Amino acid sequence: MRRGLTKAQEIAADLRDRIESGDLSPGDPLPSESKMMAQYGYSRETVRAGVRVLVDEGLVVTGQGQGKYVREDYPPVVWNWSTLESRSRHETAVDGRTAGDQWASAVEAEGKTPRQEISVSIVEPPQHVGAALNLPKGGLAVLRQRVRYVDNRPYALADSYFPQELVAGTPLMEPRDVSAPGGILASVGLVQTKYVDEISVRMPTHREAERLALPAATPIAEHTRTGYDADGKPLRCMVTILPGDRHKILYEVATD
Repeated sequence: MRRGLTKAQEIAADLRDRIESGDLSPGDPLPSESKMMAQYGYSRETVRAGVRVLVDEGLVVTGQGQGKYVREDYPPVVWNWSTLESRSRHETAVDGRTAGDQWASAVEAEGKTPRQEISVSIVEPPQHVGAALNLPKGGLAVLRQRVRYVDNRPYALADSYFPQELVAGTPLMEPRDVSAPGGILASVGLVQTKYVDEISVRMPTHREAERLALPAATPIAEHTRTGYDADGKPLRCMVTILPGDRHKILYEVATD
């Protein structure tokens, strides 16, 4: 027994060492409970407690049935929020493959395959979104919800909110990929000239974890971008949920 560790912690430490050394690779099943009981000489409950430590750490996930597996790595997608959604880039992004969506264009540039599931509804937005859009109490917004997939694996949630009166009757009401040179908002005379970004890091809600198939102990970054016109009027608030195990956020900041 390792000094200073309980029996369960000893099992967890041994399995952790095997994972970190590569003896157990991402996607590999852990030894069966019976094999670990024989190896360590401990009870089934102690073995389960040791494995549970690694589940709580996010190193091990539960597969189909009762099996436990080493957590698989997600190739990270890099989000350069300094250039993503720039109008000049958007004008050159429209093509048959990505329908002008800059997120999809960025994913394809990394040699991956993007896909989105889109739904549109009219909702009373969350309080912080309503405040960002300067909506009155009880005011309604058009919500475009997107689940974003990379190589058919769920990677992000992107919810865009627009004041209802601004986008009613525009292509943004259509539950599909829509695009225009310079962006849909600009094509209907609503030009975003400034973005304000906020990033918070937290654990996911139960619904977010389900929609993104998140293993235990996976934090997310919540990125909120509000776009304003030249008069400072908010036109859109986009809330993006980015699991920490599959994203890198990049900013380029001028020093002048």
